[in-house]
Amino acid sequence: MGELPKKERFMKAHHKIDYIKFFSDNMAIGIDGKDFSFNLTDISSRLANASLSELENFIISASGYGITWPAIEEDISIDGLLGIRHEPDLKKRKIAS
Repeated sequence: MGELPKKERFMKAHHKIDYIKFFSDNMAIGIDGKDFSFNLTDISSRLANASLSELENFIISASGYGITWPAIEEDISIDGLLGIRHEPDLKKRKIAS
């Protein structure tokens, strides 16, 4: 297996993905030691319409930030899957006047 790009070796870990399994129209996933189940239709029409072999061909980002399915050109973030929203920090952002 190849080596991770230098920037990914030192990225902050967002989540630990323990497993991903597919059952019928659902995805079971272990995230940070907790078990979750999602209906594929609720996540993405591309995932819902994919074959089992396409679903099982995924890549988890090194930092645990997201999952990609190259064969169907689909990407999801774990925070988005869990419904975690991030608001911009306006204090750090310079607002043009």
